Amino acid sequence: MNRELGQNWILLRGLARESAHWGNFVPLLQAAFPDADVTMLDLPGTGPFHKEASPRTIKATADAVRRHALEKGCLQQPVTILAISLGAMVAWEWMRNYPDDICGASLINTSFADLSPFYHRLRWQSYGKFAALVIKRDVLHRESAILQLISNRRDQDEQISYAWEKIQKQRPTSLKNSLRQIIAAASYRPGDKKPGQPILLINGKGDRLVAPICSEAISKKWNLEIRSHPWGGHDLTLDDGAWVALRLKDWVLAMR
Repeated sequence: MNRELGQNWILLRGLARESAHWGNFVPLLQAAFPDADVTMLDLPGTGPFHKEASPRTIKATADAVRRHALEKGCLQQPVTILAISLGAMVAWEWMRNYPDDICGASLINTSFADLSPFYHRLRWQSYGKFAALVIKRDVLHRESAILQLISNRRDQDEQISYAWEKIQKQRPTSLKNSLRQIIAAASYRPGDKKPGQPILLINGKGDRLVAPICSEAISKKWNLEIRSHPWGGHDLTLDDGAWVALRLKDWVLAMR
């Protein structure tokens, strides 16, 4: 029984994304856990830290995020982490190195280099689109292209593209920091040591950036619970945030 699970949330985003990109998901999570504290933290090189150099390793990134959590007073009680993609690698490393900080984690659409080949971790079908969006100079067009790649919903494209353009203009994640994050993610090999905390894996069967089989490989290696969304893309909390919040609530209730 884990009564602390779901009481104190920390949210971590993925590659070149920041806290503001959680959008409407945070109210959905708060509604599912009305008495919980929810804190969004940013990786070095993003959000309020966009002028900092992003580390080239996941371990250094995890250490930096932990320092931010300590500074904000988030670790006075064990936290439950919800993290996407690159952020999920950071969460895994944090759990391994500072197990007393964290009572559980849910990891969305992530991958490890020692379990999945590079052409699954960045699906070969997306190479051309990924390269094209990296070099786009027009911020709105670039954010719209990112949205097309990582989301499978088309009913909110215009609204979200403009919102993301505003975020990028206010706190731009540089190309250099994006590349540093890609290097960190590409080289992350956590090895055989499994964190001792409860872990829920979530993936979207419609993820066109990272193959869903990457989460399944993690689940298979360590016998971890996994829940799959039938059509959701890489940014699953954007595509169906209500579904994610319900899966988290079910998981937490089952663990208590």
